[in-house]
Amino acid sequence: MLILRLAKRSDLPQIERLATASPVGVTSLPANRERLEEILSASQASMAEEVTFSGEERYFFVLEDTLSGELVGCSGIVAASGFRTPFYTFRNEMFVHASRELGLHNRIHVLSLCHDLTGHSLLAGFHLAASQTDSAAMQLTARGRLLFMASHPQRFAESTSVEVVGVSDGEGNAPFWDAVGRHFFAVSYSEAERIGSERGRSFLAELMPGYPIYVPMLSDEAQEVIGQVNPSVQDVFDILMNEGFETDNYVDIFDGGPVVHAKTALLNSVRNSALAQVQIGQVAPGGELWLVANTRVCEFRACALQLDWQPGQPLVLDAESAAYLCVAEGDQLRLVRGD
Repeated sequence: MLILRLAKRSDLPQIERLATASPVGVTSLPANRERLEEILSASQASMAEEVTFSGEERYFFVLEDTLSGELVGCSGIVAASGFRTPFYTFRNEMFVHASRELGLHNRIHVLSLCHDLTGHSLLAGFHLAASQTDSAAMQLTARGRLLFMASHPQRFAESTSVEVVGVSDGEGNAPFWDAVGRHFFAVSYSEAERIGSERGRSFLAELMPGYPIYVPMLSDEAQEVIGQVNPSVQDVFDILMNEGFETDNYVDIFDGGPVVHAKTALLNSVRNSALAQVQIGQVAPGGELWLVANTRVCEFRACALQLDWQPGQPLVLDAESAAYLCVAEGDQLRLVRGD
């Protein structure tokens, strides 16, 4: 069984292995042991706090194969992006250039550096091992943390954002970075992402142009990838779209990938999840795929189960599944349908 849980310090060696295998563009999963230790320490401290509103807390989740004890995925939530330094993006805008005398009226696409999404909760650090091709594993890693947010709304912001990896090649080159960022910070895209993951992206963002970038003046290659998703994360992007995230308004300052956002309470896994009381017993065969999570913080657990369950009814679990989810008879679980 695959279980999504909050990470422990003892997970560090396996998380380091996942970080080393993660592709360029997963900016919050640095292949740097010291930085990973900081992320784990921040997650541990956040779990221990009695939080009444979102701040600098960070929660780091791992996906564990209970049969082998191996970690096969990870994901995270930053409670409030840009808590210490602004969270920069490019805003998609249209400027109007008009001349009444000449009878001309032109709408021109521009990108304006902004920090509109500062303060949003941020879903970050998604990565799955290459062996995990099952849809349930992807949904559990991507959506299981939303069940955590649904059970603890006071820990998160009213809105949530996600940076989605943009287009780059196998050698770590990105057309958008080459056309924009490289002129202001003379390093490759892969090196810029490494610096951003280790030292913070605002360090580089502050060197980016503060004035609007007129998109028609960029190369054709750069224009084509603005707002486009890297094919390697298309399935994850589709999950985000099904959750109700909005796209087209903002793009990443490094690779031009979309930065999607939504009201947290309106996300599918938050709005449509339901609570059920646990009964230990014989589970009926068949049923539909459900993502199931307990409502705890430090001992948070989530998994994907085939269940014959209807909202409003008790949830019957066998003793093994209940143990994996750290629940007993009479406890509550939060559920949402799998896609």
